[in-house]
Amino acid sequence: MQISTGKSWPLGATVQADGVNFSVYSKDATRVNLLLFDTHNAAQPSHVIRLTKRRNRTHAYWHVFVSGIGHGQLYGWSVDGETQPPLQLFDSEKILIDPYARSVMYDETYSRKAAEADGNTLTTSMKSVVIDSNLYDWENDTAPKIPWSETVLYETHVRGYTQSPSAAVRNAGTYAGLAEKLPYLRDLGITTLELLPLLQYDMQDVDWINPETNEDLINFWGYQPIAWFAPHRDYCVDKTDPFAPVNEFRDMVKACHRAGIEVLLDVVFNHTGEGGADGPILSHKGFANDVYYLHYPDGSYANYAGTGNTINANHPVVSRIILDSLRYWVTEMHVDGFRFDLLAAMTRGEDGTPLAKSPLIEAIEADPILSNVKIISEPWDAAGLYQVGGYYGPRWAEENDKFRDNLRRFVNGEPGVSRHLADRLLGSRNVYHQPADTPFRSINYVTAHDGFTLNDLVSYNHKHNLANGEDNRDGSNNNASFNYGVEGPTTDAAIDALRLRQMTNFFALVGISQGIPRLLAGDEFRRTQHGNNNAYCQDNAISWVDWTLHAENYALQQYVKALLQLRARLPQLRQPEFLTPAQVQWHGVTLDAPDWGSRSHTLSCLINVGNGMRPVHIIANAYSEPITFALQPAASHNWARVLDTSRPLTEAILPQALAPIEQAAQCLVAAHSVVLLIG
Repeated sequence: MQISTGKSWPLGATVQADGVNFSVYSKDATRVNLLLFDTHNAAQPSHVIRLTKRRNRTHAYWHVFVSGIGHGQLYGWSVDGETQPPLQLFDSEKILIDPYARSVMYDETYSRKAAEADGNTLTTSMKSVVIDSNLYDWENDTAPKIPWSETVLYETHVRGYTQSPSAAVRNAGTYAGLAEKLPYLRDLGITTLELLPLLQYDMQDVDWINPETNEDLINFWGYQPIAWFAPHRDYCVDKTDPFAPVNEFRDMVKACHRAGIEVLLDVVFNHTGEGGADGPILSHKGFANDVYYLHYPDGSYANYAGTGNTINANHPVVSRIILDSLRYWVTEMHVDGFRFDLLAAMTRGEDGTPLAKSPLIEAIEADPILSNVKIISEPWDAAGLYQVGGYYGPRWAEENDKFRDNLRRFVNGEPGVSRHLADRLLGSRNVYHQPADTPFRSINYVTAHDGFTLNDLVSYNHKHNLANGEDNRDGSNNNASFNYGVEGPTTDAAIDALRLRQMTNFFALVGISQGIPRLLAGDEFRRTQHGNNNAYCQDNAISWVDWTLHAENYALQQYVKALLQLRARLPQLRQPEFLTPAQVQWHGVTLDAPDWGSRSHTLSCLINVGNGMRPVHIIANAYSEPITFALQPAASHNWARVLDTSRPLTEAILPQALAPIEQAAQCLVAAHSVVLLIG
């Protein structure tokens, strides 16, 4: 092994022909050591390489070249300097993860609590792994590049999707296990997976205990990242292989692409898992705490993300690592896009003030590598900054919570919501009103990982989160849900039938609205979390998808499949531009008389796009009684009722050739139902 000066770029550990170049940013450090390890649980490093300011520092970057090592080498950093809490937190006893680490190893005895109390011991601390990305065979992998007009998103959790024994996969709870479900997803009509965070995170950042079982709870969702370039190791089949996270993740992406399915990652760049002042020093805190995080004037952590810290995303150094991470996941890991958690927090300047133009957001929009991938924002943060429709450029699709809330209120029977839902049905033009905006800025959804599942949305009036150990204080109290007479499961056939009808209505209105539909995994066969609307800490049957429900609710799953096929056949429902007033006519029980009143429970919309496309008429009756709606006579034919949620599930969606024909100038729509007619 020979040691030489090395170079300040690229950052991280870069494999070269005769060794590895290491470079890390730490502008105020006075002493930096590179530690090499033979095993992930070694009691001592095999080598300690001491970097000097004279030979191994260029401006704020510490670098060294080590010959004789390469792919698979385990390492960590030790950084010291003048500690001046709360802004500077140097501690030479901590073993730090490289912020650019491509893979992370840790022993099963790793303990966050020990890291907080006693520092990272050498044996149990997380180690970075040198990865040579060129050693993987992508086998001519090609991205599906599905246009927004054909996209159907499906949000799921890698482990939770197949961890239950009912999933019947060979490799439960892993990247490989998810890949085993691709035939099901393709048959359902899913085009794009949106995976909950899988950048390496700290599962032990939850302090609560389940009062029902007395078991420690963990971070299950993954919203506490500690390494923005590394796939999460615990989703691997072989958790002891240093290369497994990278290789097994790539295998999953390659399998998805072969199935014609895209992979989007939910990425968390607004905060890290190092928490606030009482959190451990694992990586960023130990290198440049004052640069990576936002601080209040007194030096304490700004907490716009609600997790103890907020990333200083618009600092040049921090913007660069975020952009480098995104580029890495696209170029080296072949992902097809990103959903940005709490993106509004990343538009704040160093004093926390929202910026009129965020340098980071503009850089993401302008980056040539990222120009051909999907980008989705969660356009708010935990401190009240709400930017739906008002901040980002036309490249950004957005989680449209107005769609979610208006749809829930309408279907569950709240009067006076019709006018708002009408806007959502047509792509939310009143929200996305910039000149270049299109309906594809709106992600249309009714459920997501944070909240009730669809089954629970129609089964519970209140959240039931006692198992989270926070005395039911956590999770939203504003769910716009309704149990239809009984809280939770019921043996009352009439109540259960109404709940099922309402689920078909929710699906229908998501599926036939302009914009981009997104489903939550398992909703298509009534997955339940038993009323828990914040299952972030539940790595158990509460969060795992129960596949026995698929057999029990097969007819509902087939209904969702038929709905997605219907949407795919009707470009009228997924137009690339907002419909003009000439293409839309709003009616009520009589023609040209929509009911926008405070007591309204109905919608009736005729869409005639032209260009050889048949007109479609959408009618929604959320009232408890059937209502007759007037129909505009079709030009040369009658209306075919291809969708009617009041019919049995197996007949709710029919091909146009088999659909009942409306021969009169009016249409009777049952209570609590949605109808789609094709002219």
